[in-house]
Amino acid sequence: MALVAGGGASIISALNACGGDAGNDTAVGDRPTGASTSPPTVPPPAVPPSTLPATTVQATTVPATTVPVDPSRPWWLQGNYAPIGTEASASSLPVRGSLPPELNGLYVRNGSNPASGDSPHWFFGDGMVHGVRLEGGRATMYHNRFVDTPLYRERAGFGEGPPGGASNQSNVSAIWHGGKLLTSGEVGLPYELDPTDVSTIGPYDFGGRLATSFTAHPKIDPVTGRMHSFGYGFVAPYLTYHVIEPDGSMSHTEALELPRSVMMHDFAITESDAVFWDLPVVFDLELAIQYIADPTAGAFPYQWRPDAGARIGVMPLEGGGAAMQWFDIDPCYVFHGINAFRRGSEVIIDVCRLADVFVEGEVLGNDASLRRWTLDTDTGAVSDDVLEMDRTGDLPSRDPRRVGRDYRYAYLAETRENPLTAEFGGLVKRDMVNGSMEIWETGPTVHSGEWLFVPMDGGEDEGYLLSFVHDEATNISELVVVDATAVGNGPIASVELPQRVPYGFHATWVPA
Repeated sequence: MALVAGGGASIISALNACGGDAGNDTAVGDRPTGASTSPPTVPPPAVPPSTLPATTVQATTVPATTVPVDPSRPWWLQGNYAPIGTEASASSLPVRGSLPPELNGLYVRNGSNPASGDSPHWFFGDGMVHGVRLEGGRATMYHNRFVDTPLYRERAGFGEGPPGGASNQSNVSAIWHGGKLLTSGEVGLPYELDPTDVSTIGPYDFGGRLATSFTAHPKIDPVTGRMHSFGYGFVAPYLTYHVIEPDGSMSHTEALELPRSVMMHDFAITESDAVFWDLPVVFDLELAIQYIADPTAGAFPYQWRPDAGARIGVMPLEGGGAAMQWFDIDPCYVFHGINAFRRGSEVIIDVCRLADVFVEGEVLGNDASLRRWTLDTDTGAVSDDVLEMDRTGDLPSRDPRRVGRDYRYAYLAETRENPLTAEFGGLVKRDMVNGSMEIWETGPTVHSGEWLFVPMDGGEDEGYLLSFVHDEATNISELVVVDATAVGNGPIASVELPQRVPYGFHATWVPA
């Protein structure tokens, strides 16, 4: 049975009950002051093999929405989705509750924020990053900056042609690896940022090694420190794969065979495999030309084409596309995987699945579920098991020390049914072994996004979850901190931000 906690109380009232303030240096629990925030350099401890049954775990009813939406206007330009035009800086930010003094570093989140104030889709705004620095139990800095791309400078929106190279909005992810803070969009080159103030240094091509695109969802192996990435293109090669060493140098890049250009937003790794999902969201060049000429005409460049089929590919982690093994599945779409791992001959992938996407009349997708795909690389057998149909969540996170390894806990932004907008609520912690859930419910006017896991010393689940959270009733945005071992207790601290932070996409942590 799911554990649901929080009772819908607001962030402010929950934290006022803690009685803390910005100067409180009290540690949470018995975690040592000064504990490391970096992943270990040795293999993380093993967890028990998963025994999760393929059944739905019943939970309480999701809170009803109270967010007003004008159906005559695009939902991504309303409420807290609406873009902001200011680049602000602030220091000595007010804190409610007690920030863990061992949480020292910079939280950076990226998102779509059209500088012109208008955009034909939520995905096509200019990149804007928001950064909050935490030091010794205090919030010492906030900066937000547009990612300074050619499209931003020219206020070009989607641009004069398909995005690629430096000509992209770099609006999806923030990444810390090899001593570099990068942002990435759906296609094109990443951009390097200055971690002192999140200003843009410029496009980044790994010393000339990156000649194609770079995914918004690279995966960093917690044992080797290598970053594994891919990119997809509108013309051949439709898919390329990259390996980046711990020092930030790109050691491997290769083209992989795909029959067509598809929107491949995410992928997965195990300790020995790279896993790709080739799903039927197909790029249409003719529609793209129409879309570039007139973005308001409705000729969206990606089309749901279930007749194209759906499959999962598994290849060696260090490269070798000739060894790719494909497994057919039912047509569906996955923006985000949760994690993957190998158990003997089986490759197991947990994902946030949609029955379809980009279908007229829907916001982003239909019939969300959490699924477990199990692929037997010896027999070719495939199983597709439903883990959850009710409180599915999305924008998943996991302890980065368990990436590509058998794991126990997933952390997801709560999703709510709203036919007029994409609506997220609080935080769902899911036990992937027994299927139970622990939930912080925020109440109907309070909305989070992705919850980033920042590890502390100890085993899996020892760490903190961070997210920007906005209250539509007060129009206040905060950086909220939750103890991952006690999600049902709600926030242990929140940092009030000097301006509204629009809902966005993905974040990273830059340790001090």
